[in-house]
Amino acid sequence: MKGHRTLKPTLQDSGTLQPLDEILARSVMQDLAREARAWRFEVAPNPCVGAAILAGHELVAKGFHEYYGGAHAELAAFANAARSPIPRSAWDTLLVTLEPCSSVGKTPPCTEFLLKSGIRRVVVGALDPDARHQGKGLRELQAAGIEVLLADDLAPLGEVAPHFLGWTSSERLRRPRPWTIAKWAQTRTGQLVPPMGVGGGRWISTPESLREVQVLRGRVDAIITGVGTVLADDPRFSVRPPGNPARPPWKIVFDSYLRTPPDAALFRPAGPGEGSGPVHILCLAGQDPVRERALREAGAQIHPLHVSSEHEFSLREAQEWMWSQGLRRVLLEAGPTLLSSYLAAELVDQLRIYTGSINGGQGPSMGESLSRLQLAERLDREWGSDAVLEAFLGSGG
Repeated sequence: MKGHRTLKPTLQDSGTLQPLDEILARSVMQDLAREARAWRFEVAPNPCVGAAILAGHELVAKGFHEYYGGAHAELAAFANAARSPIPRSAWDTLLVTLEPCSSVGKTPPCTEFLLKSGIRRVVVGALDPDARHQGKGLRELQAAGIEVLLADDLAPLGEVAPHFLGWTSSERLRRPRPWTIAKWAQTRTGQLVPPMGVGGGRWISTPESLREVQVLRGRVDAIITGVGTVLADDPRFSVRPPGNPARPPWKIVFDSYLRTPPDAALFRPAGPGEGSGPVHILCLAGQDPVRERALREAGAQIHPLHVSSEHEFSLREAQEWMWSQGLRRVLLEAGPTLLSSYLAAELVDQLRIYTGSINGGQGPSMGESLSRLQLAERLDREWGSDAVLEAFLGSGG
């Protein structure tokens, strides 16, 4: 294939591996690269990846990594191929836009699966950009006698999944922190609270959008909020269908002075068909021991942090603490004060904003904060009667 380099020559001892159909392979790889991008906001910080299985001159099936924590593209392609009338014995080539993973993450290594799959040729569109893993997966496949080809002109990572380049950059690896998605619902004028008498003083987005948020909650490791939101709205931050209640995220409250009420809805047990994660409260050290004891008895875990120059704890330190707890993808659901602080500190990687068909509202508008942001990979869509904006920020683009 023009524009690629062969990492291992064609097997000499097989006698049954057909020459690669280069025209088909190029066409399919380019289609995979384009189509994989449809899931970029669902899988981030992981890369959006597409894979396909060929049987000689026939395309058997495609597969994509469709959501964070879900099956990788290689496994999805094999699952779809299993429904094809083409027998498995004829499957000889796997095309994949990015080097198969060789380390344990949310799922087992794809290289481990491929070594057991019987596939005899793997064509890769890009190497893993993380220097700690780059080429490792391909070497494992080569060592097992699988032909490996690199077609690095067909699925450049800078076009398919540029956010992944930011996630694996040296700066991000040096000071790791969770991938942070800021989500909020706003009126047409950018307020997060509707006018008096509208939506019960709370709801802006449609039921369709609320259900979509339940899905998102089931695909993050934690939900972050501020004590102001707890006091104003008394949210539960549980996960209900169509979200996955079996995987409820942590509930993390930024509460410097332990003002969270011990009877807050956050602490209520999960109801039938509902998932509710543990409550973690981040505060400044040295708070009232009576309030701390009451919150611990309610079920909270308390984590004192250091004071910053603003007499609050550092957002950066909070992010680093989350990383130390194994949290990799978190959802910021908060009021305008904490949202604006996160945005100003450049700690937000991704946006999801629901704008309802409501005029006016109460409180400050997010419009000014939004106007200063550089959006990348922007996607505007409609969901019910809401307008939805998704985008990457900073290293996410």
